[in-house]
Amino acid sequence: MKLNKKKLKTKAFSLQEVLIVLLIIGVFMLIALPNLMPLVVKAKSIEAQMQLKYIYNNQTTHRYLYSKYTPDLDEIDFEAPKTVKDNGSANYVYEVIQANNMNFTARATAITDFDGDGIFNVWEINENGIPKQIVKD
Repeated sequence: MKLNKKKLKTKAFSLQEVLIVLLIIGVFMLIALPNLMPLVVKAKSIEAQMQLKYIYNNQTTHRYLYSKYTPDLDEIDFEAPKTVKDNGSANYVYEVIQANNMNFTARATAITDFDGDGIFNVWEINENGIPKQIVKD
C-alpha cells in the first residue's frame, strides 16, 4: 500500500492583494467623508432640538403654574446631560438666555466642532416652541 504524498495547496490572497484592497477602501472613505459630514452634524443637532423642546415644555408648565417663565433651569427640573468633556454623551450645553412674564429664550451651544471648521453649532427655542438654528456648523 502506497501513500500518496501530494502537497495540498490552500487558496489564499497574498499580502499585496490585501493591501491594495485596503488602499482602495481608504481612498473611497476619503472621498465619501466630506459628503457625510453634514449628515453627522444633522444627527448630532437632534440632541439639541430634543433637549430644547423639553425645556420649552417645562417652561410652559412653569408659566401655567406661576404666570411667568424662569431663567433658572433648576426651577423647571431640567438637569442637563453630562457632556463629552465630563465623560458623558452630550455635545451641547444649555442655558436660559432671558425669561420674563411673557417670553423666554433658551440656547443650546455645541462644545464640539463637528466638522472641524472652527464654528460651533447653536440652537435656540422661545415661547413659540420651535427650535431654530442660530449658528450653523
